[in-house]
Amino acid sequence: MNIGDTIRDSFEFAQNALFGKWVRWIMLVIASIIFPVMYGYTVRVMKGIEPQYEEESFFGLFISGLKLMVINIIYMIIPAIVFISTIGYAIIGIVSAGENISMESLLPMIGGIIGGVILTVILAFIFSLLNIIGSVRFARTDSISEAFAIGEIIATIGKIGWLKYLVSLIALFIVIAIIVVVITVIEVILAFIPILGWIIGWILSIFLGPFLSLMVSRYYSLLYDSGV
Repeated sequence: MNIGDTIRDSFEFAQNALFGKWVRWIMLVIASIIFPVMYGYTVRVMKGIEPQYEEESFFGLFISGLKLMVINIIYMIIPAIVFISTIGYAIIGIVSAGENISMESLLPMIGGIIGGVILTVILAFIFSLLNIIGSVRFARTDSISEAFAIGEIIATIGKIGWLKYLVSLIALFIVIAIIVVVITVIEVILAFIPILGWIIGWILSIFLGPFLSLMVSRYYSLLYDSGV
């Protein structure tokens, strides 16, 4: 399956799950407010199946979603530590300089901050690549430890092809950006209608969340399957 087919399949998956099924869509909007529950639905989708939306256990979804949230947080710990250390370095430098602070003394701190931010972005990007496949591995095995099987994750990405993997993710995010821009433009136009326009725009925004969540998780599942 090529990238275009994968995007089309993912879009149609979310479309078939939600369009015309307003009770289900509203249910998923509510689930999005309780983040772990919506995360639980994405775990079901990444498992490679279509969730039995109305029949799923609320408690089971909450626990699955909570586990996925923990996985996402753990993957971002190192980038977060680097970022916090960067900010801490700047604060300590400023406090140490006190009244003697000058542009000359600020330059090393500014350089350190820029370097730290760049390093944070690079690390966050790398760990995000691993996190995507790790999350699908967790969904398929229901084992948190499998989400951190780095060797297996790298091997899976290798089978997908690193270039194809990166291009596939870029293509996905471009499509998401286009969808968001279209919705944003509609909201701006609706904003010219007093009160009612604002309400309709707000409804569009909250209903977009579940659609994108299902679409992205389906995309990740198909991408993973292309490397196993």
